[in-house]
Amino acid sequence: MTYDQGAEHELPEGYAIRAPAAGDFRAVAGLVLASDLSSFGEPDYTEQELFADWQDLDLKADAWVVVAPERELTGYAAVEHRGDGTIYAEGYVHPSYVGLGVGGTLIRLTEARARELTDRVPPGSCVILDNTINGRDEAARRLVERAGYAAVRHFWRMAIELGEEPQEPGLPEGVSIRSCVSGEDERAIYEALDEALQDHWEYAPTTFERWERRKKRMGFDPGLWLLAVDGGEVAGAAVCEDRAEAGWVSELAVRRPWRRRGIGMALLRRACAEFHRRGRGKVALGVDSESLTGATRLYERAGMRVERLYSVYRKELRPGECPT
Repeated sequence: MTYDQGAEHELPEGYAIRAPAAGDFRAVAGLVLASDLSSFGEPDYTEQELFADWQDLDLKADAWVVVAPERELTGYAAVEHRGDGTIYAEGYVHPSYVGLGVGGTLIRLTEARARELTDRVPPGSCVILDNTINGRDEAARRLVERAGYAAVRHFWRMAIELGEEPQEPGLPEGVSIRSCVSGEDERAIYEALDEALQDHWEYAPTTFERWERRKKRMGFDPGLWLLAVDGGEVAGAAVCEDRAEAGWVSELAVRRPWRRRGIGMALLRRACAEFHRRGRGKVALGVDSESLTGATRLYERAGMRVERLYSVYRKELRPGECPT
């Protein structure tokens, strides 16, 4: 999320707020790209991701654009409620319109809608609203803190530059890695990842149908969905995407009985080797900086380095019993 520091100002005269329409997609994608280039120097939230998100969003109720008098889009925001007590917000301000109150307007819009969505959460359960910002953006930090948010977790984007073809480390006896067979392996990959990711911070379950639909919207390539197999069981898996700027490891996890045996490293190295074969010079992924499974240490041993910091800021909308 990239906001601007003009949080406490109303929008200038002539600016309008409305729901995005399908025909706004390219303009919103361009706004997000301009915001990312200003914040990171390269794209962060891809057009594919935006398209996938819009398939599940109620654009009329859960998304907004801010329009300047000359009709250029100056801001975009959306909220997503996945069925539990956590509501997620994201927002972007075009760098040419920073300081005009667009960011503050988006903060207020997303929170107001999130408060309406609390009625969908069972009574007695807490409701929280999360915003993820560029952890090195002081203006964004001040904005969300003034709005009553507090930092609760930090995540890294880690990356490795690929030189020579990565060497694959040895695997435990009986374990092998292979690509996904489309139409046969998707559920097994989902079940292995779902089990392994239960050890992650604030694990939130999702259905196989929703998981598969979203992953395949990002560009399904069976050669980039990898399974580590031990006999007839899936020990671990990695789901990757071939993005324009880098190879991307979307999910990588090893089930508990097979951890600390080199399988996670082998999956990562196999993914890097495949991206190298495809001509990609870089592989990246996102990871919890306080990972309880030791993922950050694994990636560091593989030669990956932190290149971005993301901070999750949270605001409690309704007290109650929260999942641990």
